[in-house]
Parts: sequence; structure tokens; C-alpha cells
Amino acid sequence: MANGESPEGPVRRVPHTSVSRILAHSIRLFHPKREIQHPVMFTVYVMFWFLLVVTLFPQAFPDIDRSYSASYYLAITLILFLTLWFSHLSEAIAEAQGKAQADALREVRSGIRARQVLADGKRIWVGAELLRVGDTLEVVPGEVIPLDGDVILGAAQIDESMMTGESALVTREMGGDKTSVLGGTHVVQGTVQIRVTAIRGQSFLDRLIRLVEAANREKTPNELALDTILAAFTIALLIVVLTFLLLIASFSYVAIDVGTVIALYVCLIPTTIGALLPAIGISGINRVAKANVIAKSGKAVEAAGDLDVLILDKTGTITVGNRLAVQFIAAPDISEKELLTSALFASSLDVTPEGRSIVRLAARRGAPNLSLAEGSYRVIPFTAERRTSGITMTDGREIYKGAVKAIEAYAGALPPSLAEAADSAAREGMTPLAVAENKRIMGLVILKDVIKPGITDRLRELRMMGIRTVMCTGDNRLTALAIGRESGVDEVEAEAKPETKLAIIEREKAQGRMVAMSGDGSNDAPALAKADVGLAMNSGTGAAKEAGNMVDLDNDPTKLIEIISIGKQLLITRGALTTFSVTNDVAKYFAIIPALFVTANGGFLAGVAALNIMGLSDPHLAVLAAVLFNALIIPILIPLALYGVRFRPRSAIDLLRQNVLFYGLGGLVSAFAGIWLCYAALNWLGRQGWWQTVITGINHSLPLMIQFGGHL
Repeated sequence: MANGESPEGPVRRVPHTSVSRILAHSIRLFHPKREIQHPVMFTVYVMFWFLLVVTLFPQAFPDIDRSYSASYYLAITLILFLTLWFSHLSEAIAEAQGKAQADALREVRSGIRARQVLADGKRIWVGAELLRVGDTLEVVPGEVIPLDGDVILGAAQIDESMMTGESALVTREMGGDKTSVLGGTHVVQGTVQIRVTAIRGQSFLDRLIRLVEAANREKTPNELALDTILAAFTIALLIVVLTFLLLIASFSYVAIDVGTVIALYVCLIPTTIGALLPAIGISGINRVAKANVIAKSGKAVEAAGDLDVLILDKTGTITVGNRLAVQFIAAPDISEKELLTSALFASSLDVTPEGRSIVRLAARRGAPNLSLAEGSYRVIPFTAERRTSGITMTDGREIYKGAVKAIEAYAGALPPSLAEAADSAAREGMTPLAVAENKRIMGLVILKDVIKPGITDRLRELRMMGIRTVMCTGDNRLTALAIGRESGVDEVEAEAKPETKLAIIEREKAQGRMVAMSGDGSNDAPALAKADVGLAMNSGTGAAKEAGNMVDLDNDPTKLIEIISIGKQLLITRGALTTFSVTNDVAKYFAIIPALFVTANGGFLAGVAALNIMGLSDPHLAVLAAVLFNALIIPILIPLALYGVRFRPRSAIDLLRQNVLFYGLGGLVSAFAGIWLCYAALNWLGRQGWWQTVITGINHSLPLMIQFGGHL
């Protein structure tokens, strides 16, 4: 019988995102060990149990006898239960989304076995869980790489689509910076030997699984700070409420209602943000995981939202990475068609990206079709010493392209107009190649390291967010400045060495700034470790991946910009909901405080009647409306907590204005409207005959049930 099957057939697994599992998990979160982790909601938890005891055993509290109403106390108790449950529901949904991602990742490596290479060269099959760091494995085409490691022998084409979603194969080979492989990926072509760098349970895939499952999730510094502020606020309000009670007690004609006091306290403390804070943190981690980035902790994600400086490589990050042909300039006595033909001949068999780009551009410019018979030519490959490449024909024709100085040594000096065009191109950061046929200068091909599409807009967005960008490149200063101007970076470091990035990070951090960078080589490891956000490429070395606090499975250095957006969105969402929560509480004061000052005959005390600006005539219904709205606003805001406030690059002033006007004012207005609607609904319900019967039944039966239970 297959594993995971029953005699009746395959076992049907209930997905983590199913309603039944989410509801069950939300109930399990009522455990005191989970509740105490969140100070604000733990306070509500304590108040819920206290009020439940008061509701069920009022005889134990003789001071409340004259104000006790079984239906009223039971209603507040049930609403407090809903407040807690809605908080748990938001956290359960966020965790369910992460666990669903984790299940998909686990399927990638389920049941993997490995071919271990022993010291004497023998190969044996072992379970992946038995391997240790430093063991050597052999993987052949069609097999799965069992664990993270570095290629120490051979080269292979690897399919990483199940991990990254990218269908293009990647090459990993011994030596250099492209040695790292990820457990769970497939070898398509080539045989490699791999040295294990992480055992089962400690691999990057395991880290990603733990991350998205929110298991043992560490709170971020900002989250801890907000928790501390909310806890202090909660304690301060407790002191205020107790002082308030002492003040009320001095009025002998005012009835103190414990249920109303607890309702006031629960509405005063920031329950909305307290309930949604765990979901905000978990969902931020989930968004990073969906971007195919492994963050070693939530701190790295949050740090991305606070960045001041971003260090970027030129090649592969700001530019495409290959110089491409962008222009042909013919010599004065040469037609453009002649130059195109010569350039096409010189590059037709050049397999480099530069050579292929010359062929493509020549074809678009109308170069004639080229046909070379086998045996009629000889390819002259490029060498560093010769600095030219080309082709010689059996009929005596020879066509070369290459560096200007090398071609001039072959065919004589460039005409003045071409020499000036070559100098101008070099000053603008481009590379001029000269073309000559039979020692006759035909013209120039201008190559350019092309800026990645959209990178200029992304850098502009970063500037709007107050993030300064620094481009590091080993190119000469003229080329670097030209690329810097075109892309829009704020600062250029030309002729940079590997240690230059580390020096920049140390300089910026010494001035109190937060810095991010990306890298993939062992020489990047010190800088990655020093940066507040170090994004290592999955294709890079093990040293780079261990040094960084994030690993990009897509091997895209520009992913840092996306991570910054996610970090900013996380911080903005937390700030927006905190602002909403604080202003949302204002209306609750005007609903509940007047209800505290109720005279013995059930009316409002004359001095506080002016606070009843919403005109809520029934004190008990006013309290219930406020507490009910306080509970209902939590599930209404769950989607915003899970998916985040929509992020658009703006200045800090604009973001503050948005928070105050939209979420601050919105929280204030929605609370007044929401409480009034809840009051109207409860008032309408109270006028229904059947509902009055229910209330009367509770008021009569609950004390009898309690008394009967006491006798038992």
C-alpha cells in the first residue's frame, strides 16, 4: 500500500486555508500562553474571564446587586469573546496562508534520496536525512539535488522552476561564483559532484518553510517597541479608569456598574491595532516569501522599510550586463550599406553577446543576407593580446573588428571625423569598435551597456522615498559617470574594488544611516554581513549566502528594490492601522463615559449629559453599541492587515499626511457612524416582541440556573 493511503483509498488532506482548520486554529489561540504574548489582547482576555465570573456568580460580588442585569452582563461578555476571537481569526488566516506555502515547498523534496560519494570513491544510496555537512554527493541528469551545497566537480544545467518559478535553466559549475545549488532542484544536463553545506532542517528551503509558517516568529524591533507603547498605554488607562471609579464613588446618587466600567476600559485601550498586529507581521513575511526571497528573520524585512542608502552593482543590476550594438558610423568615403556588410561578415560567427547584437542591428538596418559556404572562410577569434576578431575568406578578403587602437595598427589611423566620434562615444561611457576590410577603415560600431528597462523609474521612486542610491563599478570614471547620469543614481563609485562596498557601508553606518546591498561572491561576504539588509543571490557562493540576511532564489539583484517596497508597506500598514485605532477610540468615549454617570432612576447625570453628542438615550444600549462596534471593526480591517496598505513611493511628509487625513479622520468618522448604526440596530431589535421575550427569559432564568447550580 502506498504511503499516505488508507485501505479505502488515498487520504484526503484538508488544506490549511480551509474554513474548518482556520476556525479550529482560531479557537486554539485562546490558550493563555498565546494570549500573554500580546499585552493589549491579554488584558481583554483577563477582563473577559473576570466578567464571565461576575455574570455567572453575581452573588459573590454584593456591590453590584443593584446594577446587575443578567442579559446586559451576558451581552458584554459575549461581545468580549467576539473581540478576542476576531483577533485570533486574523492571526489564524495569516498563519494558514503561510502554512499553505510551506506545504507546497515540502512537496518539492519529499522522499529524496542521495548518491553519496565515499572517501574511497564508492557510491552508495542513503536517505537525505542521514547526510552531514561536508559529505560529497553525485547527481546525474534527471535526479533531484537533495540538499543545499556547492559544486566541486563538473558542470550542470539545473531546473530551479519549482523553487523560483523561472523556467529558464541555470548553469552551475565548479570554480568561480556560480557554484551554489539548492536542495529540491533538478539536474537536467551534466553530472556534478556536490559538497553538502546544510543538513536537513537547516537548509535555505527549511528556513523558508519555517519563515512562512510563522513558527517561532521573532517580533521585529518596531513591533516590540509598539507592543511596549501599547502595554504602557494600557496600564496608564487602567490607572485612569480606577481613578475615575473613585471619583464616581464619591457621588452617592450615581450607580457604579462594573460591566460598564469594563466595557469602557476595553474600548479605551487600542484593541484594534492590538488585535491586528500579529497578522500584519506574519503577512509581511508571507509577501517576502511570495517574492521568492528567504529572509532569515522578520528584522531584515522591517529594516528594508527603514533604509537610507542602497548600494547597487552596475553590471546585471543597473545595466543588462552585456554591451550591445546601438549605432553604426560609416567612414567618409564608405556607404552605410558597405559598413553594414563588413560588420555582418566580421560578426556572423561571433557567438559573444556583443557579436550577436551587431548581427541583429545590422539586419534591422537592412544589411544583405549573408551566405558562407563551408570551407570558404576561417574565423579569427578575439584574444586579449590581439584585441580584434573577424574572418578571412579563401578569396583573399579579410574583415576585422576590434578596439580602435588595434584596428589602427592594422589599417592606419581613423579619419578625423571617425576619431572624434570614437572619442565622444568613449566620453559618454560607450565602447567604439572599429571595422576594417583589407586594411581599409570602414567605420565604427558603437556598443553600449544598456540600462535595464524601468530601472530609471525605480531609482526615481527610491529617491522619492528618501533613499540614496550608490552605484559601484569597476569601470573607469568616464564610463561610470555616463551610466550614472543615464540611470539616475545619486552617487557613483568608479574603479571600485571588492572592499569598496565594505568601506561605503562602514562610512554610511558611522553616520547613523541604514544600508542595503546585494552580492553573490565570496568577496561580497564581509559587506553583506555588515549591511543592515544584505541580499545574497542563490546562485552565489555559500559564504555570500551565509553572510547575507536574505537570499533571492531568482538571482535578481534588483529584487532589493521590491523588498524595500514590501518593508515600506509593512511599516506603513502598521502605522496606518495604529492611527486608525487611536482615533477610532475617540467616539467610544462619548458613548460610554456618559453611561457611567447614571443616576439611581436610570437617567444621565446632568453635568455629563452634554457629552452624549450622539444622542444615545439608553445608557445600556450605548455601551453595548460601543463594545459591539469595537469588536466588529476588527474583522472589517483583517483584509487590510493581510494584504497591506497600498504602497506608492512618496515622501515622509506625504505619508504622514495620508495617515492623518485618511486613516486618522477615517477612524474618527467611521467610529461615530458605526456606533450610531449599532445603537440603531440594537434599539430596533429591542423593540421586537420576540427579542424582549428572550431578554426577559435570560434575566429570569440565568439567576435561577446559577442558584440551582450552587445548590448542586
